[in-house]
Amino acid sequence: MLQNNHQRCHSHQRHLLPNRIILVRHGESEGNLNTGAYATTPDNKIPLTPGGIHQGRSCGARLRSLLSGSANDYRVYFYVSPYERTRSTLREIGRSFSRKRIIGVREECRIREQDFGNFQVSERMKVIKETREKFGRFYYRFPEGESAADVFDRVSNFLESLWRDIDLNRLQHDASQELNLIIVSHGLTSRVFLMKWFKWTVEQFEHLNNPGNCETRVMQLGEGGEYSLAIHHTDQEMLEWGLSPEMIADQKWRAHATRGEWNENCPWYLDEFFDHLMIDSEDDEKENDAEYSDANCASESS
Repeated sequence: MLQNNHQRCHSHQRHLLPNRIILVRHGESEGNLNTGAYATTPDNKIPLTPGGIHQGRSCGARLRSLLSGSANDYRVYFYVSPYERTRSTLREIGRSFSRKRIIGVREECRIREQDFGNFQVSERMKVIKETREKFGRFYYRFPEGESAADVFDRVSNFLESLWRDIDLNRLQHDASQELNLIIVSHGLTSRVFLMKWFKWTVEQFEHLNNPGNCETRVMQLGEGGEYSLAIHHTDQEMLEWGLSPEMIADQKWRAHATRGEWNENCPWYLDEFFDHLMIDSEDDEKENDAEYSDANCASESS
């Protein structure tokens, strides 16, 4: 009876879960072409180039093809950074979807770009970014701005809200329809999102490459209720993103894992933090020795 109830509960939760969570970096911006744009225009107001607009439309067509290829009755919910370049990218992506497909959209400040400071003088920023490479991309905080660690904190907070939206069905998702979440954001923000979701370490983050403009990272729901990059993406793609063979193996494990299950073969969950752990038989022997010693002490004192 308990097993049947657990299965029904798991089935109910799975129906509420999005089939995919798709991360999209914005299209090519004026700042991507000419960093001098940041010296006169606030980062949040940097627009897309004509090429970036075309990238957004092409991305929308690819997303529609992906979603329609797996389900006739699918729905999409968008989260978007408030920056001009991300909102413009979303506008172009939206051209590929009919109104009935879109459940809703939410502007979300917590997935905005890393704050590099206010107006950015090119020569000064060049020196600052060289210093960041020496210091480490995750912990280095830009003067008057943020570190990747700061972005990690706000993305973590966003993820908590995202899970509440899903668990409480705030997205008004009809369980008979396939739900897909599309998050239109920025390169570093997307990398931090994946780091938090998959519990990657700071060292692993340092090896990740930035997505290209309008590139996607598709986290797809596996058969057991865990999300994985390996269902949609190839090993070669993930290697090019900077994932190690061990990280890719974990993604493949997740494709079939039961939700909440622990991957015993994942080194950064446990083994990476210790030089040597006793094997269980050694631990049992020490416990038995301790119990024997306590018993002798008690006998002698009586």
